[in-house]
Amino acid sequence: MKVMENDTIYYRRNMPHILPSGATFFVTFRLAGSLPKEVVLRLKEEQSKNERFLHKVKDETERKKKIDDQRKLYFGKFDEILDNATSGQCWLKDGRIVKVVADAIRLHDKKEYDLLAYCIMPNHVHLVFTIRCDYVSSVRAEARATSTTSRYIMTDILRLIKGATAREANKILNRTGAFWQHESYDRVVRDEKELNRIIWYTINNPVKAGLVKNAEDWKWSYYGNAE
Repeated sequence: MKVMENDTIYYRRNMPHILPSGATFFVTFRLAGSLPKEVVLRLKEEQSKNERFLHKVKDETERKKKIDDQRKLYFGKFDEILDNATSGQCWLKDGRIVKVVADAIRLHDKKEYDLLAYCIMPNHVHLVFTIRCDYVSSVRAEARATSTTSRYIMTDILRLIKGATAREANKILNRTGAFWQHESYDRVVRDEKELNRIIWYTINNPVKAGLVKNAEDWKWSYYGNAE
């Protein structure tokens, strides 16, 4: 894989992003209503406070490392709460719906990205992929041709997956309204060591959450080297 020297930040509405061409990403998105608003707010306030403190570190290298470590810690807390949630929506327990999501993830493999791994949990999804350079080039070429600002490609990819699956899932559930939470988490994978750690985390999430004893027993996960 291509080693990334650039850092990324959490995917939040109206926030800037860095997208190296051909980057490998770890992405997590969750169901709308999967966590109480007060829990999410508390975590975000805690993270914001910690980052403001860390931005005071004078040494740039040390500051970046500490902020990166803090963001990983934040994600770990968030994901653990999702794993242990006893309330909130768990529509992905429905086999009909989880198949819709798995099919959508695979549909875009070898098109917008090269799929490396995924895991669909009862209330959230982990996804690891490398954005295809030819897709990045086509988006940038379109932007030049139309004299528009180049889009943030991760937003486009998530919209493709989340938009189609939300419509189909709502039909199955005979409901209307938001299916996915708007905000997601994404992170550029920096090197092979981090990639291996993230893939292990992704496919072992059901074990960590106590849903199965062995990762291979979870039907709704995938690792590229497994086939």
